[in-house]
Amino acid sequence: MLVTERDDIADKVRLQRSHGMTTLTYDRHKGHAYSYDVVNLGYNYRIDEIRSALGIEQLKKLPANNAHRKLWTERYREKLVGVGVGLPFEKASGESAYHLFPMLLPSGVERIAFIDLMRAAGIPTSIHYPPIHRFTYYQTRFGSQSLPRTEDIAAREVTLPLYPTMGAELVELVANTVVKSLEVLLN
Repeated sequence: MLVTERDDIADKVRLQRSHGMTTLTYDRHKGHAYSYDVVNLGYNYRIDEIRSALGIEQLKKLPANNAHRKLWTERYREKLVGVGVGLPFEKASGESAYHLFPMLLPSGVERIAFIDLMRAAGIPTSIHYPPIHRFTYYQTRFGSQSLPRTEDIAAREVTLPLYPTMGAELVELVANTVVKSLEVLLN
């Protein structure tokens, strides 16, 4: 699904979604058009009715889900302030969807050891996002690049669980486990 306020992007995507054809099969069957032209290389990106219905229903839940993720993000920040982790995007401009909760481990903390301690406590974590310039695709096209600040931040980033239905108790458990794991690794 794509949402845009730009007519030029909407027009281009409409063409791309259906093999670059100027009219859809539906339009021809309903008598709105007799033929079509292929004006661009496109793909079959048409979503089916069931996934469309699910998407419409999920969009109705989006404001409440974002509000819950915002609440859990605020709780994480309250619990993790002052424990030595970096909390990015706290003062970011705009309105966040609170899609992820990334944090930065203190320098010197081995990320894999931290992730393993969290996993042993039953808490999954993730890494968002590895540095793009390190991916094979980019290295083969642009060569090896050195971006020390990016590499430092990327090596310390860990993403904590964040979803609308997680609840205050789980946020508390995750935050407490972060603190305990850091104590083990820093001592």
